[in-house]
Amino acid sequence: MNDLPRELSAQYNPKEVEEKWAGLWARMPLFHASVNPDKEHFTIVIPPPNVTGILHMGHALNNTLQDILIRMRRMQGCEALWMPGTDHAGIATQNVVERQIAKEGLTRGQMGREKFLEKVWEWKENYGSTIINQLKRLGATCDWQRERFTMDEGYSRAITEVFVSLYEKDLIYQGDYIINWCPRCQTALSDEEAPHHDLDGKLYYIKYPLKEPQAAGRKSKRNSKKTAAPEDGIIVATTRPETMLGDTAVAVNPKDKRYKHLIGATLVLPLVGREIGIIADDLVDKSFGTGAVKVTPAHDPNDYQMGKTHELEFINIMQPDAVLNAHAGDYAGMDRFEAREAIIEDLTERKLLVKIEPHRHAVGHCYRCHTIVEPYLSKQWFVRTKPLAKPAIDAVKKGKIAFTPQRWTKVYLNWMENIKDWCISRQIWWGHRLPVYYCQRCMAETGSKSQVPISNFKKNSKNTQKGIIVARVRPEKCPDCGGTDLKQDEDVLDTWFSSWLWPFATFGWPFSDQVSEDAKRRTEEQKKELEYFYPTSVLVTAPEIIFFWVARMIMAGFAFMGSIPFKDVFIHGTVRDAQGRKMSKSLGNSIDPLEVIETYGADALRFSLISACASDIFLSKEKFEQGRNFANKIWNASRFIRMNAAVGVDGSRIDPAACRIQDLWILAELNDTIRRVTKAVDAFRFHEAVNLLYTFFWHSFCDWYVEMAKQTICEKNTQEILVHVLKVSLLLLHPFMPFITDEISSVLGGSSFETIAVAPWPQPEKKFENKEARELMRIIFDAVLLLRERRHELKLNPAVKVRVRMWAAPKKRAALLAAAPVICQLAQASELEWLDDDTAPQNSLSLLVARDAHLYLLLEGLVDIAQERERLAGEIAQGHKQIKAKEALLKNKGFVKKAPEQVVAAERKRLEELKAKTADLEEIRRALQ
Repeated sequence: MNDLPRELSAQYNPKEVEEKWAGLWARMPLFHASVNPDKEHFTIVIPPPNVTGILHMGHALNNTLQDILIRMRRMQGCEALWMPGTDHAGIATQNVVERQIAKEGLTRGQMGREKFLEKVWEWKENYGSTIINQLKRLGATCDWQRERFTMDEGYSRAITEVFVSLYEKDLIYQGDYIINWCPRCQTALSDEEAPHHDLDGKLYYIKYPLKEPQAAGRKSKRNSKKTAAPEDGIIVATTRPETMLGDTAVAVNPKDKRYKHLIGATLVLPLVGREIGIIADDLVDKSFGTGAVKVTPAHDPNDYQMGKTHELEFINIMQPDAVLNAHAGDYAGMDRFEAREAIIEDLTERKLLVKIEPHRHAVGHCYRCHTIVEPYLSKQWFVRTKPLAKPAIDAVKKGKIAFTPQRWTKVYLNWMENIKDWCISRQIWWGHRLPVYYCQRCMAETGSKSQVPISNFKKNSKNTQKGIIVARVRPEKCPDCGGTDLKQDEDVLDTWFSSWLWPFATFGWPFSDQVSEDAKRRTEEQKKELEYFYPTSVLVTAPEIIFFWVARMIMAGFAFMGSIPFKDVFIHGTVRDAQGRKMSKSLGNSIDPLEVIETYGADALRFSLISACASDIFLSKEKFEQGRNFANKIWNASRFIRMNAAVGVDGSRIDPAACRIQDLWILAELNDTIRRVTKAVDAFRFHEAVNLLYTFFWHSFCDWYVEMAKQTICEKNTQEILVHVLKVSLLLLHPFMPFITDEISSVLGGSSFETIAVAPWPQPEKKFENKEARELMRIIFDAVLLLRERRHELKLNPAVKVRVRMWAAPKKRAALLAAAPVICQLAQASELEWLDDDTAPQNSLSLLVARDAHLYLLLEGLVDIAQERERLAGEIAQGHKQIKAKEALLKNKGFVKKAPEQVVAAERKRLEELKAKTADLEEIRRALQ
C-alpha cells in the first residue's frame, strides 16, 4: 500500500484512522466467502437487527463478539462467512410508520392497505440500512455482498414454502383459542412476546347471589366457621372485575368441602342478570381468594379450558381496542379500565362488593409497546410445536449442539420440554401475508366468516376446512366449488416465523426451477453454497431470544434441512449500567455507542466491552477510557519502536545466540500468550483473551521489556525482537481492535498483505520456548517489585540509588548473576553484590523472593533509623485504628444487610489491604532495630 505513510503521527487520531480503514476494507473484496473444498468453512449468521433499529450497546457487544470470531477464523485459514441481513420487524416497523403518518393527520385505515405498505417500503428504503452502516462503522466484517432482508422476494418464497409444507403435514392449523392480544397494536402475540411483569394491583371480592337461596341448604356445625358462602350467594375474588360481564359460570374445587353443597346450584350474574351455574373443576386453587372463582372462558386461559371441559358459553365482551362491545350491556363503549371503575362503583352501590385487598401479581405486557395485554378468544393460526421440538431436544441432550455458558442448556431444555403451540398470525399489514385463501361462496354456504372472533364456542364445534385453500401460489379457483371469488387472509405471519429460517433461507432455499440458463446456474451455485456452509458454526446471541429465535431455528433446521442449524450457541451477558440496572431508554441510563465511537474510537469501544463481558456487562462512560488509554499505549509503544528500528529491520532475523535473558523471556511469554489467547477464544472466553493481551502488551512488553530494551536499543537484535513482538501482538489484537492494528501494521513493513485481516494467525514458535527464562525473570520481577515497594514505604527519593545484596541457590546463581544489570536498572540500585549464604547482612531489610533466592536491602546511610522507627510507629498505629473501624463496620449486621453487595465487597477488600500494609510496616520497623 504505497500511499500509506511510513511513520506514525505523534498522537493517535481514532476518527481519522477508522474512517480510512473502513473505506479501504469496503474497496477490498476481503470478506466475501465462496465455496472452497480445500478449506474448512466457518459460518456465522448475524442475528438480523430490525430495520427500525439504531446501534445500541447490545448490538455493539453482540456484533463485536461475532467479528472477533470471524476475523480470527479467517486468519486461521478458514473460509469464513459472516452472513449479514436485517429483519422487517413487523409490529415495530408498522408502529414507526404509523407514527410518521399520524403527523400528517392520517391513519393506516384511511390510507388503505396498498398505500400504507407503499409508505412502509418507502420508509425502509430511506432508513432501513441505518443500522447496517453503523455496524460497518463498528468494524463488522460481514460478507456485505450477501446482505439479506426477510422481505426479499426469494426469502418470502421460503416463508410460503414452510407454511404450506407444515400445513400439509397437519403441523399448522386454524382455531379459536385464548391468545395474548395487544389492544394498542391490535394483534395477537405469542407467549414469548408478552412477558409478565409484577404489578401492584387489587383483589376484588364480589358477591354472586344464588337464584334460590334455599338451594344453599344448611351449614353443618362442623364446617360453619370454614364456610365462605353466605346463605344467599357465593363470594368470588378477581383481579379483573370488568371481565365478569362475560362470566358463564363460577367454579370451585371438587375437593373443597366448603362448597360441595353448592355444586350445581344456579347464580344470578351481578349487573347483568344472566343465570350461570356453579361447577367443580380441579383447575381451581382452593387457597386463592375465597376458593371460588368466576369463569370467563373468552378472557382467561384457565377459564378457556374449563369452558371446553364443561361446555360453557364463550362470550367475548371486548372489541380489538379493549373497548367493551354490545355483550357488555350498559358498559358498552367504555375502555376496559374505565369500565372497571364503573363496575366497582355499581357493585358498591348494590352492596355486592364485599372488600378490596392489595394484590401484587404478574401481568403480561406487549414486548413492543408495553401495553397490558388482554387474554382474548380469537381465531388464529398455530404451529403444532411438540413434534418439531423432539429432535431439537435430542440434539442438545446428545451434545450435537452445545450452549455456552452451559447453564443455558437447562433453560433451553425446560422450555422445549414444556413447549406450547405457537400462535403465528398477526393482525397487522407489514409482513408476510398468510398464503391462505377463502372462497367467498363456500364461506357463505357454511356461514363461516374468516378472521372474525367467535362469541359462542362449544366444546365439540370444529372449524370447517371447506373453502379454505392453503397454497404456494394464488389459486385461480376454489377446489371445492370451482368459485373464483377468492379472498386472501388479511393477517401476516409472526416476524419470528421468517427469522427461524435464517440459517438456510439466506442461501436461497427453497431453490426454484427457473427456465433461464442464468437462473439455473445461480440456483446450482446456491445449492453448493448451502451444502458447503450449512450447518453454520456458531450462533452468538442474547439470553432473551433463546425462545423467540434460537429454539425455533433448531426446530426449523431439523424440519427442513434434516440437521442442526449450528454447532455452538454462545449466550453473552446483558449490558447494564454501573448500578446493575439493565440499560433502557425508559430508565434513561443507556449509553449511545455512536457517541462513544465519536469520543474514544471504535477500537476503544470494542476493547472496553469485551474486557468486561465475563458475565453481565456493567458499564459507565468512564469504562471506555480504559479502551482509549490502551489504544494510546499501543500507538505510543509502536511509534517508539518504529522510530528506533533501523531500515530493513522487520522482526524476521532474531539471533538466538545474541539474546539476553530478558530477550528469551519475552519471546517465551509471547508464545504462551498466543496459546492462551487462542484457547480462550476457542472456548468463547472473550474477556479472558482480551485481558491476556492487555496484560501481555501493557505490562510484560511495554512496562518491562521495552524499558529494559532501552539500554540496548542500538543493537540490531534488540530491534528485531521489538519489531517481532510488536507485529505478532498486533496480529493477536487485530480481531479485538482491528482499526489501530491495521494502521500500525501498514507502516512497519515486511508484510505482503494489504491488511492483516487476511494475514495468518500467529502460532507459537518452538525455537522460542524457554521455561527456564520465564521462571528466572519471574524471580527478577518479584525482586524488583519488592524493592520498589520498600523504597515507597521508606519514602525514599526516587533519585536515590540503593544498595542490595542477593543470595541464590547454585542452580540459579549463574543466571541471576548474568541478570544483575537488569535488576539494577529496574530497581535503581547502585550496586548488587552476591552473598555466599543466605545469612542476612547487618542493617538490612530481608525480602524473601523465592525459596532458593533472597534479596536484602542495605539500610545504612539511607534513613535515620530512630526517626524512621518513630514514623513507622505512627503509621502502624493509624493502620490498626483504621482496621478496627473497618472490622466494626463489617460486623454491623444492618450495614451488611442494607448496603449494596458491591459496597460490602469493596469494604472487605479494603480491610484486607489495610491488614497487609500494616503487616509490611511492622516488618520494616522490626528490621530497623
